[in-house]
Amino acid sequence: MSATPAPIKTPCIKVCIVDGESGLCMGCYRKLNEVATWGRLDDAERDAIMAALPDRRRLIRPEKLAMF
Repeated sequence: MSATPAPIKTPCIKVCIVDGESGLCMGCYRKLNEVATWGRLDDAERDAIMAALPDRRRLIRPEKLAMF
């Protein structure tokens, strides 16, 4: 029997709206290229991006985030 692979960690909350000013997803704060390549990144690369996400929130104007 083959083992089921462990699920990939992701910050995705299924709110996929890109902020035109910052270029970040307003749901998870990732850049589009990060979203597109997420499944090909290794755990260390994903962890590094996830560590940067809280600081990225400030790059999106608060009034835009108020709708979430």
